[in-house]
Amino acid sequence: MSSTEDRIKKIIDDNLDVGREPNFDAKLVDSGVSSVDCVSFFKLVNEEFSLGLAAEECRQFETLRDLVNFIDARG
Repeated sequence: MSSTEDRIKKIIDDNLDVGREPNFDAKLVDSGVSSVDCVSFFKLVNEEFSLGLAAEECRQFETLRDLVNFIDARG
């Protein structure tokens, strides 16, 4: 697991009650997390990685892996 994945996993563990290990390759819409919690999650990811993404831009990430790849590509 990459450092980025570890950091995202920690945000999930600390802030979302999913009751299981996050699947980085599953579609986010299938995660069972409410849209309100998803927005809160993306705000935390924005802060953690200094992304500056608007809430609507987060829809571009179909999976957590997409998000990890985006963050890692930023260098």
